[in-house]
Amino acid sequence: MRKLSLYIAVSIDGFIAEKNGAVDFLHDKEYAVLDEDFGFKDFYGSVDTTLMGRKTFQEILGFDVPFPYVEKKNYVFTRNQNSEPHEYVEFVREDPVSFVRKLKEQEGKGIWLVGGGIINALLLEHGLIDRMILTTVPVTLGDGIPLFAPGKTVHKFKFKSAKSFSNGFAQLEYSKKKAGA
Repeated sequence: MRKLSLYIAVSIDGFIAEKNGAVDFLHDKEYAVLDEDFGFKDFYGSVDTTLMGRKTFQEILGFDVPFPYVEKKNYVFTRNQNSEPHEYVEFVREDPVSFVRKLKEQEGKGIWLVGGGIINALLLEHGLIDRMILTTVPVTLGDGIPLFAPGKTVHKFKFKSAKSFSNGFAQLEYSKKKAGA
């Protein structure tokens, strides 16, 4: 069975974006580190599929760069029946939980949950996130889009590793705890 990984940056106070969806805090020149990709290249090579919500997709399109995941199969969850077609994306209007369960059963490499907070929470709530790699940016936003929209169920994860970087970023990796572990 394929594994679903949430690989994402988050502020110290638990936000993945500002209220308007902007992620400017990730691109502050103060955090630039020459020749450091924070493990992204290795992670990116381990997946062949991305999943994201429509707002995250729209934010990515606003980065003023070509769509970054052209060599992956990309799914965008949306309730909008009139989404403009995109050559590198398939829009998914069916139930995300059922869709992801079927996707995990298919052959392939890992699946990257790009975000945002609503789809993160929904897939967490249904036990579909197998691994989390959270890169904490040393900033507080005070308000914004939380890593997980409010949920109802406690989910336990096992600590795997921690890395720190010269720019103050800290990266934590967790895997889903197996039942009874």
